Amino acid sequence: MNTGHVELARAQQDRWEAAYARHPQLHGSEPSEAARWAAEAFGAAGIDDVLELGAGHGRDALYLAAQGFSVHATDFSETALDQLRQHAQRAGLDDRVTAALHDVRDPLPPADATVNAVFANLLLNMAFSPAELRTLVGEVQRVLRPGGLFVYAVWSADDSCAGSWEAVDDGLSEHDGFVGRFFDRGLVDELSTGWQPVDITPYAEPPRRLWRVAVAKR
Repeated sequence: MNTGHVELARAQQDRWEAAYARHPQLHGSEPSEAARWAAEAFGAAGIDDVLELGAGHGRDALYLAAQGFSVHATDFSETALDQLRQHAQRAGLDDRVTAALHDVRDPLPPADATVNAVFANLLLNMAFSPAELRTLVGEVQRVLRPGGLFVYAVWSADDSCAGSWEAVDDGLSEHDGFVGRFFDRGLVDELSTGWQPVDITPYAEPPRRLWRVAVAKR
């Protein structure tokens, strides 16, 4: 972690590690709506391998694998990744799912233009500075092949929680020790600059209101 608020980043990593340790399957076993949509989009594009960023304990990675995709899942919580590996083995999907510890504030591991699709559900709205967000999106663009898809979902600024969380710094907000960012359309559009827009849609996954964003590398 070489940029941004290093102490905040480390505190958040510790916070998530503890949360996964206390509550296995913290986010439940059902896939996110974003993963369901992404599976259809990736399949329609003829994509069969996916890099997932911020996979957590693997509810979306396992769903994508069950749909026939090869998934390389990353997260900065070793506890979450251990749970993901165990779930994959029990489900008989460990031949389609690999998991690696990685903090996305560091450069992504793949070489340039070697990845067909990148998926990230509720990762970009974590405790990243604006510069870190731009760098992360640039890294995704670097590793994707031309025409490759980047699908992500983030909390919307229209969500009811956006006004109740305590404002901290750089547009971030805090609640119960967790720090995140709510996205407005302006930020979504800014991060889509230089990409070919495929789908930018506000949607609800009760009780949250979110943005679903799909862009293609030109």
